[in-house]
Amino acid sequence: MLQISNLTFNAWGRQFLDDASVSLPPGAKVGLVGRNGIGKSTLFKIILGELAANGDEVSLPKTARIGSVDQEHPATPVSVLDTILEADVERHDLLTRLETAEPEEMGEIWGRLIEIDADSAPSRAAEILAGLGFSPDDMHRPMSHFSGGWRMRVALAAALFAQPDMLLLDEPTNYLDLEGALWLEARLKKYPATALIISHDREMLNEVCTHILHLANRKLELYTGNYDAFEKMRAEKLRLLSATRAKQEAERAHLQAFVDRFKAKASKAAQAQSRVKKLQKMQTVELPPEERVAPFTLPSPPRPLPPPLIRLEKASVGYEPGKPILRNLNLRMDLDDRIGLLGVNGAGKSTFAKLIAKALTIDAGEFHRDGKMRVGWFHQHQIEAMDPTDTPLEIIRRAMPDASESSRRSRLAQFGLPFEKQETKVAALSGGERARLLLNLVAMDAPHVLILDEPTNHLDIDSRRALLDALNEYTGAVILITHDRSLMELVADRLWLAADGTVKPFEGDMDDYAKFVLDRAKQAGMKPSQVRNEPEPAPAKADTPAPQAASARGASHRGQKKGPSPSTLRHAAKKAEERMAALTADLARLDDDLANAAVNDPKKLEGLTRARARAQADLDAAEQAWMEAEEALAEATA
Repeated sequence: MLQISNLTFNAWGRQFLDDASVSLPPGAKVGLVGRNGIGKSTLFKIILGELAANGDEVSLPKTARIGSVDQEHPATPVSVLDTILEADVERHDLLTRLETAEPEEMGEIWGRLIEIDADSAPSRAAEILAGLGFSPDDMHRPMSHFSGGWRMRVALAAALFAQPDMLLLDEPTNYLDLEGALWLEARLKKYPATALIISHDREMLNEVCTHILHLANRKLELYTGNYDAFEKMRAEKLRLLSATRAKQEAERAHLQAFVDRFKAKASKAAQAQSRVKKLQKMQTVELPPEERVAPFTLPSPPRPLPPPLIRLEKASVGYEPGKPILRNLNLRMDLDDRIGLLGVNGAGKSTFAKLIAKALTIDAGEFHRDGKMRVGWFHQHQIEAMDPTDTPLEIIRRAMPDASESSRRSRLAQFGLPFEKQETKVAALSGGERARLLLNLVAMDAPHVLILDEPTNHLDIDSRRALLDALNEYTGAVILITHDRSLMELVADRLWLAADGTVKPFEGDMDDYAKFVLDRAKQAGMKPSQVRNEPEPAPAKADTPAPQAASARGASHRGQKKGPSPSTLRHAAKKAEERMAALTADLARLDDDLANAAVNDPKKLEGLTRARARAQADLDAAEQAWMEAEEALAEATA
């Protein structure tokens, strides 16, 4: 699909690519990875023709359509749904022609509309919009009612709906919540054409990608498989390179020793000269430079506080008296809790975080917290609010007014900001560098609770791993809001869901939640009339999230007095399915053992036959349990 041949690109006083080549197979889902600032977005601009290469280094099929999401859709009076439908240029042009077509042309136009399944376009567009968080009412509102972040979602929806032959996505989950990221992951897995995705989301790279394209040292190298496979192959490649380099250095030392010893002896002059020529011809095995990632510093609280850290009883909170955003909060958090806070944008996650951080006070009920409790609160808007003329050194001076200058600089170096970056203006720092600075600052006073709202938006994969390591060593409590499913699964041991105007514990794991999100998006997209009776939310302000459809989970189970919950049934089905897989593997092993067993060993044959019969009986029972659980689940969720 995409062919890059001997591409060299220099700009802004540096070299991004040097004689780089790669060929992407049609239909591949390729993750483009590399360190922050290495040139991934620059490569996208070269492919799109926004930056000019020197010749024909980048080639695509002549008829190939390329789609990308490079900027938000404008704030027009056109509805969201119509904006998406217009992204299918052929359908839009055919419908426009139909309005003024001569009778003899109409048959041809209608034939093509039927061929491209134009009638289903509104429902397909609605399903995409629902997956990205738009309620049925949102879809009919004008684009001008939505903030920039939501218009970015519209741009993404339009690119997916148009189904280009090659889709370029640059960090598509950065402006999505977890629910949108889960839906996008499922959508891209089924995308029928080629996709090239810049992402630092390990879960997406593992679940979606069939290939990984690594940009490093100004070269491009394509690996088959997902990100985990890439890491293994790259580690093995580096190991072999190191071994070859060591072998070459030993041979070089041996040759040089011979030359040094015998170059002055006439009898050995020819042999010494031969070895000199061999030394000159040897091509040095180059090892890639070591890519060190600075750790995060998240000091733990020195002394634990008595439990619970936080207790909410029938509490309500909002921004205006008498207008609560969250009601009837009944929750408890202890010192070692790791809470993953789930919920669509607009459901109240940020409001809850502000309450715990004491940025809001409750309107009703009770909120018990230790007066000595310190909270460190990182939220994504802090990065945007930083003064662009500030420097890290000036920021740390305010945070450490009594410390010496050397102590301040040492602390910044620990944060991952070396000396040459410490007096750089914030505007010139990368997003990752600003995120590092703020994350370390909010944790500097060893808080008892860390609230992290989208902490990984600007971090590359290695920095995310460093943050995970720091969180695992941190002994305080954590409330995590993130679209990074991998981080959520590895940090959170309890899940709370913000929905229906409250926050409650979520029964199930992230797999359960992913299925719940995808089912809800599918229902909202395919059957919009069923959710039209919801009260109409107010339009989104320029700096606030767009309104969202209410979660259907709580309402769908009201009135049920008996019987296991869908979460319990889903768990039972999953366990039965896992047991079926294990027993099937056991049967295969036993069949192999029976095939290879010696005929003259009747006792062994008899034992294997009995074991196989037991395994088959267990498999039959597991299959029956799985079918019963699936049937009960279907009835419970009907």
